[in-house]
Amino acid sequence: MMHSHDLSKNDLTKHEVEHLLQHWIEHNESHSASFRERAAQVAAVSSKAAADIEQAAMLMDRCTEMLKKAMQDL
Repeated sequence: MMHSHDLSKNDLTKHEVEHLLQHWIEHNESHSASFRERAAQVAAVSSKAAADIEQAAMLMDRCTEMLKKAMQDL
């Protein structure tokens, strides 16, 4: 029986982890920018919803910072 700590063909190399983290960072930054752009448009419909979307953008930025920290911690 395989356990999660056993070596397998699914193990990632450091290079693969760096690539994955970079992808997630870029993806998050794109979403964060999109959230902010759309929040301005949503404000015409609901200022509360727009504020929630702005909050989501800030949380996405915090996630991105953690991913950047993970990259440094490799």
